[in-house]
Amino acid sequence: MLFPGQGSQSPGMGKDLAEKFPAARQVFEEADDALGFALSKLCFEGPAEALQLTENTQPAILAVSIAAFRALESAGAPAPAFVAGHSLGEYSALVAARVLELSDALQTVRGRGRYMQEAVPVGTGAMAAVIGGELGDIERVCAEAAGSEVCSVANINSPGQVVIAGDTAAVDRAVELLKDVARRVIKLNVSAPFHCALMKPAQDRLLPDLERLTFSEPRVPVVTNVDARITTAPDELRDALFRQVSAPVRWVESMQLLIENSVDTVAEVGPGKVLSGLMRQTSRDIKCLNVEDAASLEATSAALAARNVLV
Repeated sequence: MLFPGQGSQSPGMGKDLAEKFPAARQVFEEADDALGFALSKLCFEGPAEALQLTENTQPAILAVSIAAFRALESAGAPAPAFVAGHSLGEYSALVAARVLELSDALQTVRGRGRYMQEAVPVGTGAMAAVIGGELGDIERVCAEAAGSEVCSVANINSPGQVVIAGDTAAVDRAVELLKDVARRVIKLNVSAPFHCALMKPAQDRLLPDLERLTFSEPRVPVVTNVDARITTAPDELRDALFRQVSAPVRWVESMQLLIENSVDTVAEVGPGKVLSGLMRQTSRDIKCLNVEDAASLEATSAALAARNVLV
């Protein structure tokens, strides 16, 4: 099971699940209690501007993802063979694997979102998506464009999609240079330059929060996106959450690792279908399912029952 990260949010997410599945409704009630405000209303109704604020976005996506997971569980779906999450989504994966308590994870990612937003003044950092081009060429261009500033690979999402991040001027230089090595380069409308060295202050602020949390042994193996490695060690899972704040998301390697471990079906659990699209770019042989509302949950449950597989 795969859990999405920031960028998959939209007003209305989770509402259908909460209305039709008591297990999902309970997740939103727990989230509202844990955070001391109506996160559920923000998910169900917006406004979009408030949902886009990083400190709201992160707990909102986590809550919707776990609501979808618990609803799927209540429908009798088999336990996954592995879990993985894209950046923020790794917290959802750890809650699903019973490593973290939901309330602890929600409070932690709300702080994480705030720390990440405050690490860099608005407008001084940027990100850009690079479509096509070889990873080595993209890394070389980033190093050339950086100069005395920061510009580096932030997300390796699929064989044909890489995201870069850093100081705005350095990213702008890279965008121009990358036109010679990539098919297309698109500046992203983001509030901060995630997964690069500019996030080190946020990473340092997050550490005490992570150290206070209890990390239990996972019920299923977890693929950590910072290392693209399978682990069941609680201390390694804590360390991975710490390091991922300023390190690249190695998503394509993580997906290739699952394929090497005989995974033939993935279910994207949470809002949107971004990760399903990235998997299709990585391998056309993997069946991609998703759970974000009652209809998709029913379809995924039926597909799993028919195939009699562990996702």
